Amino acid sequence: MRIIIVGMGDIGMHMTKMLSDGNHEIVVIDKKEEVLQEVSSHYDVMTVHGSTTSFADLKEAGIKRADLFVALTHTVEINITACMLAKQLGAAKTIARIDNQEYLLPLNKAHFYNMGIDSLIYPQKLAAREIINLLNETGTSEVFNFHGGKLSLFVIKLESDAPIIGKSLAEVQINRKDLVFRAVAISRDNETMIPGPDEVFHEGDLVYVITNQKGISQMMEYAGTKKLVCNNIMILGASRMGIRAAHALEKNSNIKVIEIDKQKSEEVADYLSNSLVINADGRDMETMKEEGLAMMDVFIGVTGDDELNILSCIQAKKMGVKKAIASVENIDYLHLAESMGIDAMINKKLIAASYILRFTMTANVPSFLCLTGSDAEVLEFIVKANSKITKVPLCEMSFPKDAVIGGVIRDRSSFIATGDTQIHSNDRVVVFALPSALKKLDRFFN
Repeated sequence: MRIIIVGMGDIGMHMTKMLSDGNHEIVVIDKKEEVLQEVSSHYDVMTVHGSTTSFADLKEAGIKRADLFVALTHTVEINITACMLAKQLGAAKTIARIDNQEYLLPLNKAHFYNMGIDSLIYPQKLAAREIINLLNETGTSEVFNFHGGKLSLFVIKLESDAPIIGKSLAEVQINRKDLVFRAVAISRDNETMIPGPDEVFHEGDLVYVITNQKGISQMMEYAGTKKLVCNNIMILGASRMGIRAAHALEKNSNIKVIEIDKQKSEEVADYLSNSLVINADGRDMETMKEEGLAMMDVFIGVTGDDELNILSCIQAKKMGVKKAIASVENIDYLHLAESMGIDAMINKKLIAASYILRFTMTANVPSFLCLTGSDAEVLEFIVKANSKITKVPLCEMSFPKDAVIGGVIRDRSSFIATGDTQIHSNDRVVVFALPSALKKLDRFFN
């Protein structure tokens, strides 16, 4: 696939890194020569020094042969214009980064589609949605829902009192036909593996579990986790991510937003109807104590400063806050934050990459998740008629060993996959995959 990426900011650079390892022809366009030199020195890509809205520069990038054109600059107008030109010049699919919720309204999205823009991506909204998902199942580190929650991927950190510690996967997960959850991977010492039946669970493991609604309570019982009622939530930073999260959560929870900028505090206070917005410095622990940090159920650090988000979450945990979530944009900090006891991390680059990468698969992939703190991915495939995966039961399938099928959504029901499972056309299949498996999966689902 020929992919043209426009704008080498954090998201553009991360996309280039991820896609350059695959079987793709990548072209990068940027105005800054030094940025292009850095990209070409690290990755096997073609670079074009020029404007994203120049006919000549787009043609030099081979726009006529582009399967996917992604505009990720920080200027919405440039992204929209570039996608319109790219489509007119022959690009098969176009994606534009935006920062305006109004553009995502169904009626307005139709206008963009008519202009030649196939999809819009709003990283801050996607990140806020992930925060809200985390708080829906607060006994877990992370949760991702597929097809309206018919199947879910939970990421659970095993504490010392978890009942499954010291037991093998075979002991915990007996191969029964009524299996309601399945541990598909374990992350341990910064390495992610797909466990065999003899693999034993250790304290501190991050366990990736696929389950349906019936299995959530049983899964949490095995892992020794409890659902946390989050009545009181403190959000540090009135960023767009923080504002969107507060707006969604204030209907059912008591929200406090701490923002150091006075003017922004006043603007946010006018926008939020049922949240308390406080103009204060989140680095001042005495002030945070006075504002009731120790009484919070959840603390969310979403300032533009990774270090402040991490340190404030650590302080919140020390003061007894049950769950702490930090926005961490530096990927190198993710494992560090996890090792310091922070419950969950939000990374806009990974979230945006998850959204875009599904467009690079030739199979039908409505969901593609890049997991925080792990190189692994989770994909949801819609099975095509007569594809290889439908030919025999899974136990007879030479499925890649670096991938595992966790669950299946069929019509209105969902179930956990076992060796006896026979996949049908139009099934939605959730697959956990290590990077080495991605190239192999397309041939099973096409």
